Amino acid sequence: MFQYIIRRLLQTIPVIIGVTIIVFLLMHLIPGDAAQVIVGEGVPQEQVDQIRENLGLNEPIPVQYFNYIGGLLQGDLGDSIRSSRPITDEIFTSRFWITMELAVYSTILAVFLGLTAGIISAVKRNSAADVGIMIIALFGLSMPNFWLGLILIQYFAVDLGWFRPSGWGTWSQNVLPVITLGTGGAAIIARMTRSSMLEVIGQDYIRTARAKGVRERVVIYRHALKNAMIPVITVIGLEFGGFLGGAVLTETVFAVNGMGRYVIDSIRARDFPVVQGTVLVLSLMFVFVNLLVDISYRYFNKRIDLN
Repeated sequence: MFQYIIRRLLQTIPVIIGVTIIVFLLMHLIPGDAAQVIVGEGVPQEQVDQIRENLGLNEPIPVQYFNYIGGLLQGDLGDSIRSSRPITDEIFTSRFWITMELAVYSTILAVFLGLTAGIISAVKRNSAADVGIMIIALFGLSMPNFWLGLILIQYFAVDLGWFRPSGWGTWSQNVLPVITLGTGGAAIIARMTRSSMLEVIGQDYIRTARAKGVRERVVIYRHALKNAMIPVITVIGLEFGGFLGGAVLTETVFAVNGMGRYVIDSIRARDFPVVQGTVLVLSLMFVFVNLLVDISYRYFNKRIDLN
């Protein structure tokens, strides 16, 4: 196991390098002069030159990239143009953890609802419950998060007053954003769980277990579900990574001061170093989550060789 983890970590190095190159090029893909775009029109040339000097845009692109990598190796993502504060401090003081909490809670909700719905749908195949669950899952996949969030705010926060419509921290603030972000993931997990469970339930060892008189609950949860979890785990990992990046709209709708809203505010303020830093952090988190998903395969299926 240890050797596998080391090997997978080494395999992520080219991916990380590729991510840093793409994120670095964001600044240089801006049409025209990046410094001029940042400060806007009608600004004195001296201020434009100062921004260009501060960002190191006067250097050749390879030199800029290696300077960028050198800063990253020291944990330096640069400084925000808007606040002149280190981007690392602004991200990891609170925003990163708020987004992480939102993603974790949404994943827990999505896994609970998705697995429950998928198992019921598979066990009661072609029944009214199966059809109903799949129709609800289809609606969950089709609804945009921002639209669902606005509907939840109007009904549960404004009309009924059960929850607070904005912010993050208390349970009354957290419930609606978590439901908004987790609904789509629950629908995807439910569909994948149903499909994987149906494939496993038809296997010979499941029929043998039933023929031996093993209780149906044990057959479903110990034999069928555990062997059906490999593709489901993959989807869960992808959904968690998607929640980290997809929190942008949810945080904007509910005025949650996380990384998603931080990116939106930075784009509006043309603070591109902040955009670079947040995109890089989210990308590295996605790579790390995929590593954890690969390692978890061994727990659910002992036949998988990680050596």
